[in-house]
This record gives sequence, C-alpha cells and structure tokens, in this order.
Amino acid sequence: MNMYKRCLSMLVPAVMLLSFHSSVFAADVELSLDDSIALALQNNYDIKYAKSAREKAYWSLKETQSNRGVAIDYAHSGRRFDSASSSTFVNGTSFDNQVSLSLPVYSGGSLENRIEQAKLGLNVADLDIEAARQQLRLTVVNDYLTVLEYQNEVRVNQDTVNNYEEHLNLVKAKYDLGVVAKTDVLSSQVDLAKAQDSLIVAQNNYQNAVAGLNNTIGLPHETKVALKDDFTYQKYPLTLEECLQYAGTHRPEIAQNEARVASAQYGVKIANSGKMPTVALTASEGWSDEHLPGLKNNNWTVKLTTSLNIFDSGVTNSQIKQAKHNVDMVSDQAGQERDSIFLSVRQYYLSMYEAEKRIGTNKVSVERAEENLMIQKARYEVGVGTNLDLRDAVLALDSANKDYIQALYDFTTSKAKLEQAMGLPVQ
Repeated sequence: MNMYKRCLSMLVPAVMLLSFHSSVFAADVELSLDDSIALALQNNYDIKYAKSAREKAYWSLKETQSNRGVAIDYAHSGRRFDSASSSTFVNGTSFDNQVSLSLPVYSGGSLENRIEQAKLGLNVADLDIEAARQQLRLTVVNDYLTVLEYQNEVRVNQDTVNNYEEHLNLVKAKYDLGVVAKTDVLSSQVDLAKAQDSLIVAQNNYQNAVAGLNNTIGLPHETKVALKDDFTYQKYPLTLEECLQYAGTHRPEIAQNEARVASAQYGVKIANSGKMPTVALTASEGWSDEHLPGLKNNNWTVKLTTSLNIFDSGVTNSQIKQAKHNVDMVSDQAGQERDSIFLSVRQYYLSMYEAEKRIGTNKVSVERAEENLMIQKARYEVGVGTNLDLRDAVLALDSANKDYIQALYDFTTSKAKLEQAMGLPVQ
C-alpha cells in the first residue's frame, strides 16, 4: 500500500507537468511583422551564407596583402651517401640547414592592384549581406501579408456562410408556411454549399500560408501563429522621382556593380604589369657538416634579382585585351541592371498608386453592399423582396469585402516591393 501511494505521488506531478507543457505548446505564437523579420534574419540560411562569404572575402584580402611582405623559409636535410670513381671510393653523412628570406621589392604594380581588387571584393561581399537582408525582409513581408489576406478571406467567407445560413432558415420557415416555393429553398441550399466550399478552400490556403511563413522565419511548419498586425493604409510620402533618386544612391546592387567595374579596371592594370620589370630581394644563410644537427661551415648569400619579360609570343597583349573587354562586359551588365532597377521602382510605385485608388472605391462598395443587404433582408422578411434579390445582396457583399482586402494586400505588397527596389535598409 505504501509503495502504491509513493508511485501515485510521483505520477500525479508528472501528469500535471505533461499537461502544462501540452498547453504551452498548443498556444499560438504571437508575431508582429517586425518579430517575423527579426526571426528570419536570425535563422535564414541565405543570411548565414552571405556572412560566411564575407568572411572568406576578408581573409582573401589578408592573403593578398601578405604577399607583399617578407617570407622566411627554413629547410633541413640529412643524407647518407656512397660515391665511387675510377680511383677512389667515398662514403659519408651530411646534414644541411638553410634559412632563406624573400621580399618583393617591385612587382610592376601587380601586387598593389590585386590588393585593391581584394578590397573591392570585400566591399561587394558586405553589400551582398545587405542585399540578402533586404530580399529576406521582402520575402517575410509577402509571406506575412499572404497569411493576413487568407485570414481575412476566411473571415469574409465565414460571414457569407452565416448570411446564407440565416437566409436559408428564413426561407425554410416561409416554405413551411407555404409562402414561398421549394425552388427558393433549393437555390438557397446551393448558395450555402458554394459558400461552404469557398470557406474550406480559404482555410486550406490559410494553413499553407502559415506554413510558408514559418518556413521563412525558421519556425516548425506546424506552429500556430497569431498575427499582431493587420492591413493598414497610409499614403506614401515620397514621389516617384524621389524614389528613383533614392534607389540610385542606396540600392546595394548598383554600388556592387560600380565596385565590379572598378575591379575590372584594376584587372587591366594587372595585365599591363606583365610588361613591367619585377625586382625581388632574396637572402639565405646555410650550415652543414657531418654531424647532426649540422650547424657548422656557415655560408650566406644576398641577391637582388631584376627580371623583364622581353618576348612571350603575345601572351601579355592577349591578357590585356581580355581585361579591357571584361571592363566593357561588366559595365554593360551594370548599366542593364541599373535600368532594370529603375524600371522596377517605377512599376511598383505605379502599382501601389493604383491599389491606393482601389482602396477608396472598394471601401465605399463595402459600405453600400452592407446597407443593401440590410434593406434586402428587411424587404424579404415582409414579403416585398425576392429570394434572388437577397441572394444577390449576400454575394455582392462577399465580393466587395474581398475586393477591399485585395486592394489593401496589393497596396501593402507593392509598397514592400518598392522599398526593396529602392534599397531601403533593414533596421
């Protein structure tokens, strides 16, 4: 009996603990848009990749800079030998040690220009991180707004189902009294079934949208979320010309292309360095004897070497031509991407402005549709209105609500795309 009580006393807390954890895990995760962006920046693989690429570029610069400094090498060798000639036979042991120093005095500009290229590569890598952050923010905003859109669509569809159910009950009551024909009941049942079908589709779309948002921000796909933010409308403060000007100075890809063009120009200088002389300083000191470690019989050498490529069958000239054409290619790509960026800014701005105008008209449509539905309900209840008029009023309200939601969604997503196209930094 005592054993039973002890087991029971241990089991009850364990069950309570499991129940507590179940209730915790079942709770929805509340997320604002800023929360979602912060989670994505912390968990997203694209950001991690861009940061690793930046570190790689940093150490590539350090490697290039180190090539201009002093290099010191040490070598030790030991050998056992037998040597025979026509008159003598020699055998023995030899141990040798050598320390050598080398310093590039002048590289014809090759090393200096490679260092400048590596600096530009690091700059491009830094801008890659910012571009990845901006693109990720756009993805999160789109996913977040998609969840909001389907969440509102579920609400509208549920209201429509409720309206059709209410109407169907009214029609059935009138049919039982013999006031209306059975066709009114059947048509109302068909409308209700269609509305329920639309609700099921919207609920599934909502679940898929939540899974997509969770995937982007790094949460388990099945996590239930409660969004803190909703669609809001506020007139955008900048003109199209101001947006284009901002993009020209802040879009990371434009700055990256400028750095790539400059890097290609340094490539021409590097190729030209093949025509220049190079000067290198080397110094070495060695020791050797028959006994380990071999530190006797010291000898040393200091040497300054100048070399010049007099003739290489046109290899250097070909490299110069390639480097110059590479500048043209990179410049053309930069110009094309710049034009594409400005076109995107213009298109997103105009799409945002178009959606802004639809918000006002669709809001009026919703108000008129709600008023019309109230009138048609009252008319039908007193026997003045027809079943078709009331069904049409329900459908019109459903359509007006969805058009209003779509206009808000289009405005907010176009605004997010515009800001990404402008290069607005991620806070």
